[in-house]
Amino acid sequence: MIRTLCAAVLVTACSVSAAAPAFAADPSPRPKPSSSPAAPDGGCAPVTAPPPESAPPTSVNTLRQAYFCVLDNYYGAPVLDSRELLKNALAAYTQDLMRRGADRPGLQLPALTGDRDTDWAAFAKVLGTGDPAALRAAITGMVAGLHDNHARWERPSPPPEGGPVGTGIAGASAVRGRELDPAARPPLFITRVLPGSPAAKAGVRPGDIVLKANGMPPFVGGRANQSFIEALASGTVRVTLKRPTTGRIRTIDLKEGPITRQPPAVTSKTLPGDVAYVQLPGFHEGAADQVIAKLGGEPKAVILDLRGNGGGSPREVTRLLGAFAHGKVTSYFCPPKGECVPNRTDDSVPLLGLRLVVLTDRGCASACEDFSAAVRGNGLGTLVGTRTAGAVSGPAAAFLLDDGSVLLLPKVRHLGPDREIIDTIGVPVDHHAPLTALDLATGRDPGVSKALSLL
Repeated sequence: MIRTLCAAVLVTACSVSAAAPAFAADPSPRPKPSSSPAAPDGGCAPVTAPPPESAPPTSVNTLRQAYFCVLDNYYGAPVLDSRELLKNALAAYTQDLMRRGADRPGLQLPALTGDRDTDWAAFAKVLGTGDPAALRAAITGMVAGLHDNHARWERPSPPPEGGPVGTGIAGASAVRGRELDPAARPPLFITRVLPGSPAAKAGVRPGDIVLKANGMPPFVGGRANQSFIEALASGTVRVTLKRPTTGRIRTIDLKEGPITRQPPAVTSKTLPGDVAYVQLPGFHEGAADQVIAKLGGEPKAVILDLRGNGGGSPREVTRLLGAFAHGKVTSYFCPPKGECVPNRTDDSVPLLGLRLVVLTDRGCASACEDFSAAVRGNGLGTLVGTRTAGAVSGPAAAFLLDDGSVLLLPKVRHLGPDREIIDTIGVPVDHHAPLTALDLATGRDPGVSKALSLL
């Protein structure tokens, strides 16, 4: 995502989930692919250890590795047209050159046949030695052309000296993963501000409606303006805010400064009627056991708040579901060829025997949607809030390229417990209870209120 939002908003979505070892460049002609992605002829290697402190610049060979890595490992590769990958790569490559006034005369896509090896040879000949910056754009464009929310290319960078920086705006209502939610409606409002950050010191509060960022509105003609994210995420941003409780409008200048990141933590409290309210920000390692530990006081029911939960480990999903049911299929992982593999509840977890209400929103993505679909599909509880993000194409595996960058690709496709497609659609709720700007500004929570009425 954009720099400041990676530092302060949806941090987990912007980080590489695993580190990687060095991978030697292979300038020789590429032999036929191996069945093992770890093989030297596979074009890329699985990430297994920290990346090298220094790596060679992005080269034509790096783009070659990315191209064949997609074709060898992506679950959608059997129906991919390799010519489209190269077309998208060259489109991004030439656009980057033009932005820098460095376009090359005669640079065009060669005649392609559909044979991936023959086409790559022709494509590489056109590129010549290549331009490193344009090659990075080409890899980005090629991966973006997959239109897959779990496929991306990242260049790991060391943490900034002196710690992380950002404006401190750590959440916004229409932000879904790395972009504005195309289904979002006005207004866009702040949902979280980091304590002690520049935004907090400037008096920005949850519920504040963002009218403009650097003069750019979040919606144009009622549709989400994707360029707004870049404006909001810039290091210095002028934002125009409206306080929903008073209607006051003010414009402030925010400049990034030191921020404090808190590791994801499970929090809980007891609500009236001996109902446990547990907030789970992500399915990080150990998250399931942390939630279960919070329920050790034997409450009568539990409200599990997954709003803003960006996902995490599928293993944590099946473990937490095991506390509410045994012997259930939770989802399916489907390889490019062969039968789909069912995922099942972890029946080693003792059953809690509690009534369950799950709170969801458009920020509930990936593993969060996996959990929500399993709850709904198996009748384990009730979903309250809004439809989930629809960003659950499949769990991504990380592959290392020779410039130290990492390619993230889903190797299997995710389906819900009834073999339904959730990706791009989301999981519907049983009871609609959206959180508004005024709710946040006044401390109301219609989701929790509805959950309590159901329990």
